[in-house]
Amino acid sequence: MTALRETGGQRGGRRTDWLRFAVLCSASTAFLSICPAVPLSAQTSLTIYNDGRVLVRRTVPLAVSKGATVQRLTLGALDPATIFSLDSSVTVMGLSYDGAVDEASALRRSVGKRIVFRLAPGPSGSRDTISALVLGVDPLRLQLPDGRISFTPPGLALYPPDVVVAEPTAHLSVRSGQAIDKLRLGYFTGGASWQASYQVILGKGDARVTGMAVLSSESLRAEDAEVQLLAGSVSRAQPKAPPPQPLMREMRAAAADAATDQFAGEQRVGEFHLYTLAGRSTLLPGLTTSVALFQPAQVKYEKSYVVHGDVPYWGFLPQQGEETEPPVEVVYTLTRPRKSDFGDRPLPGGVARLYQPDSAGGLQLVGEAVINHTPAGNDLKLNAGTAFDITAKRVQTGYVTRRDSTKARGVHTVATADYRVTLKNATDSVVTVLVQEERAGEWSVVSSSLPAEKVSSTIARFRVRVPATGEAVLTYRIRVIW
Repeated sequence: MTALRETGGQRGGRRTDWLRFAVLCSASTAFLSICPAVPLSAQTSLTIYNDGRVLVRRTVPLAVSKGATVQRLTLGALDPATIFSLDSSVTVMGLSYDGAVDEASALRRSVGKRIVFRLAPGPSGSRDTISALVLGVDPLRLQLPDGRISFTPPGLALYPPDVVVAEPTAHLSVRSGQAIDKLRLGYFTGGASWQASYQVILGKGDARVTGMAVLSSESLRAEDAEVQLLAGSVSRAQPKAPPPQPLMREMRAAAADAATDQFAGEQRVGEFHLYTLAGRSTLLPGLTTSVALFQPAQVKYEKSYVVHGDVPYWGFLPQQGEETEPPVEVVYTLTRPRKSDFGDRPLPGGVARLYQPDSAGGLQLVGEAVINHTPAGNDLKLNAGTAFDITAKRVQTGYVTRRDSTKARGVHTVATADYRVTLKNATDSVVTVLVQEERAGEWSVVSSSLPAEKVSSTIARFRVRVPATGEAVLTYRIRVIW
C-alpha cells in the first residue's frame, strides 16, 4: 500500500474512484482482464511539425459504456498533459500515465528492495551473482550482503519484473454520454520531424526546381497512418523538452510503401501551411521517407557576386592597417513572380541544393543553402558558397576622428575612413561584383569612384564591373558619427 499512499496523497485522504482503480490495475495482475491493453494497430492519423512535435489522432476500438469508466490503454510514449477527446460526447476526467521505461526509473523504483547483479566472468569463464539492497539513488547507495555500502554497481543489474515498465501505459478516466465501441483521442508525442529538400538544376537562363518533404522517424512507430506535415514555427508554451521515449532496443528499416504518383496536398491552416501525404504511411524507428511536394517547375534565376564590408554594425569605427581578403559570395536568386506556378506556392523551410552539368553532362553539386519558410511571391536567394576565380582585397587607406559637441547631439565623435577594394577576375567573362557596406546609426558615403546605391537606411552598395582576366579597383570614403 506504500505506492498507493505516494500517488494518492497522505494516508486517509480522499481519493477519486478513477485514480484508485488505475493504481490497482497497474499493481495487480488480477485486474488485467478488467483493464485490457489496446493493440497498437488502431487507426491513426499524425501531424508532424518541423520542431519534432507530433500530434496524434487515434481511434481505438474499445467498448466504452455510458457514464464514468477507467480504461487501460497502451498508446506508447506521449505527453500526458496534452491528451484530449476528439468526441464531443466523451470527456476526459483524469489520467494516470506510467512512462518510466528507462533503467534509471527502474532503479529508483527498486529503493528498499534487493536486486541481483551479474558479476564479470572469473578466470574459469563462469559468472557469479550478488544481491544488494538499494538504499537510495542520486547518488547510488547499495548495501552488500556483508553490510558494507557501495556507491557503484558491482555488475550488471537484473531487475525484478515488478519495477520494470515494458510499455508506457495510461489509465484514462472518461465520462461518456452514451455507450460507444471506439474511443477517439488526441495527444502529442515526439520522435519524428521533417524538413523540405529542394533540388535546383541550373541551366543557361533558367533552372528546374523540385521539392521533397523528408520525414525522419527517430523513435516513432505508427502503422498504416494518415500523415500530415505542418510548415511554420508554432510557438511553445513551455521550454522545449521532448516527451518521454521508450527505450529502443532495436532499429528497424522497412521498404517504402507502394509507389504513388500523387503529390502532397497543400492548404492553409491558421497562419501555417499543411501538407497531406497521399495514401497511408508506416513509420518505423530509423526509417526516413520522402514525398514530392509539387510538380517540377522551370524558373528564371540571376547569379550575383557579393563582397561584404567589415565596418562594425554598431559602435565606434576602428582604425585598420592590414589588408584583408573578404570572401566573394556566390548568390543565386530564383525569381518567383505572382501568377506563376512556382511563384504562387509557399515553400516550407529546409535545404536547397544547386546542381550544374559539367562538360560531359553530369550533374555536379555547386551549392547548398538553408532556406527559411518563404511565402508565395517572394524570391528565393540561395548562397552557393565562395567564388574560386573571383577574389577581393580590402584595405583602409585613411582614418581621421574628431570630437564634436552640439546642442542636438551633445558630445560625439565624427570619424571618416577611406577604403580601397581590389577585385580580380580570372575567368574569360566579364562579371559584376556587388560591394556592400552595412551599418546602423548615422553614417554616409561621402565620396566614391563609382556611384553608391542606397539600398536601405543601413546598406550602401557599389556595382563594380570587372573585366575578363583583369581587375577593377573601387575607392570610397565614409563618415560615421557615434
